[in-house]
Amino acid sequence: MALDTATIRFLEQLAEGHAKPLHQCTPVEARAAFSKLAELAGPAPAMERVEERTIEGPDGQAKLRILVPIQNPRGVLVYYHGGGWVIGSIDEYDTVERKLAERTSCAVVLVEYRLAPEHRYPAAVDDSFAALKWVGNHLTDIAGQEVPLIVAGDSAGGNLAAVMAIRARDHGGPTIALQVLIYPVTDADLDRPSYTDPENDLLLTRDGMIWFWDHYLPESSRRTEPDASPLHAKDLSGLPPAIVLTAEHDVLRDEGEAYAVRLQEANVPTDLQRYAGQMHGFFTLLMLPGSELGFQQVVKAVKACIVRTRKAQPAQ
Repeated sequence: MALDTATIRFLEQLAEGHAKPLHQCTPVEARAAFSKLAELAGPAPAMERVEERTIEGPDGQAKLRILVPIQNPRGVLVYYHGGGWVIGSIDEYDTVERKLAERTSCAVVLVEYRLAPEHRYPAAVDDSFAALKWVGNHLTDIAGQEVPLIVAGDSAGGNLAAVMAIRARDHGGPTIALQVLIYPVTDADLDRPSYTDPENDLLLTRDGMIWFWDHYLPESSRRTEPDASPLHAKDLSGLPPAIVLTAEHDVLRDEGEAYAVRLQEANVPTDLQRYAGQMHGFFTLLMLPGSELGFQQVVKAVKACIVRTRKAQPAQ
């Protein structure tokens, strides 16, 4: 299926700006361009409260932004932003995550992990897990009651969310009720068909992913470590239920779907949905109709998770 018309118009407008390709940018230039893109998200919903926290990781600090939409949120969702581990910030994701908080009635905790190349792998992984453990220890402080803990992220953030689910399983918690993986990076194989299909050479390209990996983890021999490429984890059994969103015209499509299949083979309840006519980034590009469809799936899955968790709790 061809790209939808709204996406085509959006890409035409970007092309009129004559910005140079990502892989020809410095990280500073790429961050500035991504920041301008984030400005298109529109107005942000008001929250019941917003808290900023700084936590200590194993070898650095990570900043958290806690978005609480109602007085007693029904869950807590830890969200890891995308940007190839090199660009992106919690400020740039603020509007998207406020809308996610509003529609799920969950508190959303945005994680400002350290970025490459200033802080290469595994800094982002270590910061992300420190944040997850902190949230796990403060669930009742955030929500006022025991609620389900969910991990989520898009692109490189989807990579981190998947890695966090594995780490939590292997390191004694915290207990995660659901993992939401939005066109996640799960492997460093840049020769999959979705990478070499010219129809996928859009907002994110094969050259762009090479650029990201070279900044994040230059030692190619280490890129198959499960903390970098969760598709290479030996055992995916015992992980929390997952929903995986992929885009038809996305270089990351094949690895995201391969990860969903691995989860299913490990008997992890997994809902995989490929969005026809969509490109990488559609979920956070709120002006595109594909974003609304993705939001609907995520909101439905989060609400179902909350109901499922409540039913599983012992009667008082």
